[in-house]
Amino acid sequence: MDMLRFATAGSVDDGKSTLIGRLLFDSKSIFEDQLDAVESASQARGNEYTDLALLTDGLRAEREQGITIDVAYRYFATPKRKFIIADTPGHAQYTRNMVTGASTADLAIILVDARKGLTEQSRRHATIATLLRVPHLVLAVNKMDLVDYSEEVFNKIYQEFSDFASKLDVTDLTAIPLSALVGDNVVERSDKMPWYQGTSLLHHLEHVHIASDRNLQDVRFPVQYVIRPQHSKARDYRGFAGTVASGVIKVGDDILALPSGLTSKVKAIDGPNGEVDAAYPPMSVSIRLEDELDISRGDVLCRPQNHAKPTQDLDLTVCWMDDHPLSVGQKIGLLHTTRSARAIVKEISYELDVNTLHREQGVHQLGLNSIGRVKLRVTTPLMIDDYDDNRTTGAMILIDEATNGTVGAGVVRTAG
Repeated sequence: MDMLRFATAGSVDDGKSTLIGRLLFDSKSIFEDQLDAVESASQARGNEYTDLALLTDGLRAEREQGITIDVAYRYFATPKRKFIIADTPGHAQYTRNMVTGASTADLAIILVDARKGLTEQSRRHATIATLLRVPHLVLAVNKMDLVDYSEEVFNKIYQEFSDFASKLDVTDLTAIPLSALVGDNVVERSDKMPWYQGTSLLHHLEHVHIASDRNLQDVRFPVQYVIRPQHSKARDYRGFAGTVASGVIKVGDDILALPSGLTSKVKAIDGPNGEVDAAYPPMSVSIRLEDELDISRGDVLCRPQNHAKPTQDLDLTVCWMDDHPLSVGQKIGLLHTTRSARAIVKEISYELDVNTLHREQGVHQLGLNSIGRVKLRVTTPLMIDDYDDNRTTGAMILIDEATNGTVGAGVVRTAG
C-alpha cells in the first residue's frame, strides 16, 4: 500500500480544517473519545453543530480565534492507500507555515469559498504550490450549500482559476464542488449536484497516480551522520546514514562522493530491520562502502556519470517569510539537505505579483510573504540540482544568523 501526502491551502475561513475533519469523520478514522471531546468543545462554544474543524485546530489561540495558525498533521488510511494530511493556515501572516506543509506534499487542495471566489491568498497559495512543484492540484470549491449548489457559480470559479493556473506550471488540475460542513462530495458522491459528473474528493485521493512523480533515475544520498560504533561486535563498522533523496541505490553500484570526488562501490546497505539489497526514496538507510573514504555530514553520494553540480552561485526563487525584508548585500545563513553554509545576497532580479504574476524588476528588497528571484553567493560549494529535477537537492531554507530562525525558503531554478 503506497502513501499520499497532501496539504490543504487557501484563504481564511474557506473551510480547510472543517474539510479535513469531515474527511476523517466520514471515513471513520476518528476514535470515539476524540469525537466526544470535539462534541464537548463544540457545545462549550455554543455551536449548533459539531465543529469538526476542532479535530485539527487544537491550539488554544486557534480555537479562540477560529483560525488555523500552525500546521497540523493527521494520519489515516483506507483499504486503498495511506494518507498524511497537512492542514496549513490560510492567514497571510502564517504563509511560512503553508510553505512548510506544502514542501513535502504530493498533492495540494486549494479551497475556495463558493460565495467569495478567488482571493489574493488563494492565488498566493496556488502560486507557492506550483513553485514547490506539488505535482497534483485539486480546486475544491467549498460551501456549495450556501449558493444553492449552483453549477453557474462553480463553473465561474473554475474558469477563473483555470485562467490563472494557465500562467503557472500546473501539470494536473482537478476541480470538485463540495460542502465540507454537510459532507457533499467529500467521501461520498452527492445527489444534490447532478450536474457534476466527477468523483468524490476521497475517491480522487485514493486513485491519483503518484508513482511516476518520484525521481528514480538520479541517485542522490545526502549524508546525515557517520556511524562508527565502538563495540566488540562491530569494530570495523563504518556506515553513512541518511535518507535517499532520489534514485535507487543497489549493492555493488559505483558511487561518487561529493565534494571530494572520491569513488568506491556499495558494499552493503543496512535498513532498520537488517541488510537490504536496494534503497530508494524515502528510505532511511546506512550505506557501507568497499573503500575507507573521508566522507562526513553534508557530503552527497551520487553516481559517477550522473551527479549533482557543485556551485557557489545560486539562482533561487525565494518565498520570504520574515518581518524584516531581504535586501541586496545582506548576509544570511542557509541549510541545503544536511549541509550548512553562509551566503550574501548579490541581486534581487524581480518580485512576483501573486495576483497578476507580473515580474516587477528593479527591486532591492523582498518584504514579508513576497516571492522573488534572488541570486546568492555561498561561502562553500553546495551540491545542487534544479528543483524541477529534484525537490530535495534543489531546495533550501534561509536562516537569520542572529536569531537562528527560518526566514525564507528557496528553490533552485538554474543549477550552476
